[in-house]
Order: sequence, then structure tokens, then C-alpha cells
Amino acid sequence: MKLKNHYLLSLSLVIALQSVLPAVQAAGTRELSRADLTDKIRGAWAGQMIGVSYGATSEFRYNARLNEDPIKAEPVTNAIDQDDLYVEMTFARVMDTVGLEATSADYGKAFRDSQYMLWHANAGARRNLSRGVLPPWSGHPRYNIHADDIDFQIEADFIGIMCPGLPRVSNAFCDRVGRVMNYGDGLYGGMFICGMYTAAYFETDPRRIVEAGLACLPEKSGYAAIIRDLLNGHAAEPTDWRKTWQMLEKKWDRNDPCPDGAFEPFNIDARLNGAYVAMGLLYGGGDFDRTIEIATRCGQDSDCNPSNAGGVLGAVLGYRRLPEKYRVDLEKIADREFAYTEYSFNDITRSSELRTLKVIQQAGGKVTEASVVIPMQKPKAPKLEQSNFGVPVRLIKVNDAAWSWTGNWKVVESAKVAHGAGSEATLVFTGSGVALQGVLAQDGGRAEVYLDGKRQDLMADSWIPERTYDNDLWHLTGLKPGQHTLRLVTTDGADSRSTGRRTSIGKAVIYAPAQAHP
Repeated sequence: MKLKNHYLLSLSLVIALQSVLPAVQAAGTRELSRADLTDKIRGAWAGQMIGVSYGATSEFRYNARLNEDPIKAEPVTNAIDQDDLYVEMTFARVMDTVGLEATSADYGKAFRDSQYMLWHANAGARRNLSRGVLPPWSGHPRYNIHADDIDFQIEADFIGIMCPGLPRVSNAFCDRVGRVMNYGDGLYGGMFICGMYTAAYFETDPRRIVEAGLACLPEKSGYAAIIRDLLNGHAAEPTDWRKTWQMLEKKWDRNDPCPDGAFEPFNIDARLNGAYVAMGLLYGGGDFDRTIEIATRCGQDSDCNPSNAGGVLGAVLGYRRLPEKYRVDLEKIADREFAYTEYSFNDITRSSELRTLKVIQQAGGKVTEASVVIPMQKPKAPKLEQSNFGVPVRLIKVNDAAWSWTGNWKVVESAKVAHGAGSEATLVFTGSGVALQGVLAQDGGRAEVYLDGKRQDLMADSWIPERTYDNDLWHLTGLKPGQHTLRLVTTDGADSRSTGRRTSIGKAVIYAPAQAHP
């Protein structure tokens, strides 16, 4: 059945069912016309598309520094091939086919079987799912070293869009979807973005919108801490966003636990990039162009961040109030399908509206042909969880004296590689955690791991599915601080889908306990 026909049939069922539901009391409710609801949904999707295209050419080109160069925005057609949009549509599709009651396992299965390329927490999740590690463990720090990365944050918009004024409902959906690939602050990134969307339907003040997102987070989380710092910085310097950026840079742009960001200016942490989203909203002051410009100039993941910011502000303004120059271009591609999906811009806005009507109904609201009435709902933060990877304190390359090697290891570029069984690598380090990085591919093999003489349950596995890019060979944090000995012993074992028995070790990142945020 075509999406458009499915939408029309389901919409009539929603309204028919609504007629037998109890009426919602006027007190404690808010109302939107159906026309305004549709316009805001369309504006939210358009805002994402415009924002990601605007910042596309600067993604991770301005790390730990402001982008003061002229911004060369891509045409909005760029959004059709952006993972910022098509990945979240994977999960929207699950809701459209399985239903709103879909489980984390349903989302995980769709994600595992997707055909697009993935990196970081997404890649770790697909790898885990392919090995039978299901949600919530696929996003848990024990199995996913990227648990605090930005991934769910850039894929959660569709949830906030379908939960107008319903932050508790939004958080519940986020908990179900976000645990596929993230945990702790990585999960809270999606909750923060979606919390802002839920407020955007009824609020125009950017500060109140950011505060609404903050209210969805545990007070003692690192994510909440950086947003509070941003709000305080904005209050102290309401017109100088660069000064506030410098404050965040000095305090928060360090100690990224992601091994790729350790000792590098690269930072894919959800917290810092989420603050840049909010920075755009706060200092943009409701001006769409200014909002996505600031979110882009903050740097780091500077296409994802203006996409989030543009989406939230698009929900505030509605499609009709977006700058005409963007609407003209959007209408030209409104029926063109996004990569790896069955959705066009027109399709995803229609299906989002259908889901929104169902969510409102299930939350006790009322749907008619003319309007929706939505019950008031205060945010409720989830129970606190933090990854506690610690902070990177040392990077040990394979030519360091801390390593010893026996067997048939060969130097391949900057890594050491062995094929088959019988080779050993031993690392002596001082800290509370270690992350081994290597080249993972479809010919990867397995190695047994011993820590301080004790065989570990998890093996080092160099196999990874196609179109999946990660280098997390093996990791363990939360150890008692002190000296530890890690030993790998290669085996003849491998994933049944592997074409070889190769084990590659590139470097080790050593962690120590973090004394305080960040």
C-alpha cells in the first residue's frame, strides 16, 4: 500500500476512534488547529533539511575552533543523501509498520538490516546487533565504546516532532529507540533535542525552549551540566555568543572518551555538540538564518547541529514562516525520496502527522477534523545513568615499549597484524580502563583476552559487517586504578561470516577516573 493511501485510511480511523473516546476536559489542555499542526510538522522537517545542507561542507573541519570563514552552503537537495535524515526514517518506518508499541528489539532489527554506511555509536550498535547483542546492551558502554557519542541525538528529531507538548511521551519513545546505539549522556542527547521539539509547538522564546529540553534530563547528568553552563553564559553575555563559546570550549571541549577524539581536537561527544545546537537557538533569537549560522560556526559536527537547531526552530515558526528562498527549493524536491527510504519530504510529513495524531489520542487528547487538544504534561527526567569511561590519559602506539609481541605479527602501516592462531600481544599500563583500537573488516578473526591473568568473557573480535566503520577491538573501563597487564592470544576462531582470521592492533587508549564533570 502506498504511504499516501495508508495515511488517508489511517487518518480516518483515528478520527473515527476518537468519537468513542471520553472528552478531554478544557482545564489543563492546549489546543492547536489542524492547519497549524500540519504546518509545524512540515516546518520541523524542512528545518532539518535546510540546516544539514547549510553546514554540510564544514562538518568536522572546524574542531576546537570557531568557523569564521565564509559558509558555502550546499543546496537543499543535499539533504536527500544525508544520514542526519534517512537514519531516523528507519525508526519512523518501524513505527509506521509495526506500530507505536514497537520494541527496542524491533528498532534494533531494522537498524541491523539497514544498507547505509554507519560510524561511531551507530556502527558499534550494528556490529553488536549482528553478533546477537540486543538492545539495551547494543548501546551500553560495556559493549559500545561510543555510548556517549552524538548518534542518537542526530536521529531523534522524528520523536520530538510527533509529541507536541508531551515531553514524558517523548522521553519514553527516546528510551526505547535510543538504547539501540547509546546510553547515559548519549541517550540524553536525544531526549534533550526532543524535549525542545515538544515545547516548540507552544513556545516562541528560545530560552524557554532550551529550558524545556533541560527539564527532560537528570539534574546530575553531564549533559544537564553543560546546558546549565550555556544558559548561565547566555544570561551573562546575551549578545556575545563567541564569548560563551569560549567558556564552553575551555571547560567542556576536553577528555572526550571516544578513542577517536582522545588527544585530538575532534569531538563527537553528544553533550558539547548539543550545547552548540542550543547555542544557535539562544543567540539566533528566533531568526532562522542566524540560528543555523551560529550552530554551524560553533564547529565540530557542524551539519548535524544546525539540522537539529533548524528543525526545532522550524517547528516554532511553521513551514509558512520559513524564509521563502528555502521553501521554493524544497517544493522542487518535495516528492523525491530520501536515500535508503520510501519517504519523500511530503511523505515523511504526512506519516509524522498520522503518528502525532495517534500519540495525542493515546495521551488522552482529542483529535477532530479542525483541531487537536493536548493534555498538559510536565517533563519527568529518567533515572540517572552515566557511562563513567573516565578520561583519556595516555595513548600507547604499537611501537611503544609498553607492548611485547610473540608470534607472527607483521607491521602493516601503523598497526601490527597477525593471521590465525598462536600470536600474542601483551600490554602493561597504569590506569582504570583501556580501549584497544584496530582495523576491523570482513576478514577479521578473534583473540582471547586476559586481564591481570584472568580470561575475559568478551573476546577481541576483528570482524565487522559491511558498510560499518569502527575500530573498537576491545575495551574495558571501571577497573581499580593502578597497573594492569592485558594479554591477547589470537585463535583460529572467527565470526561465521568472516572471510579470514586477521587480528589487527593499532593503538591503546588508557583511561583514568574523572574527578568531576566534564
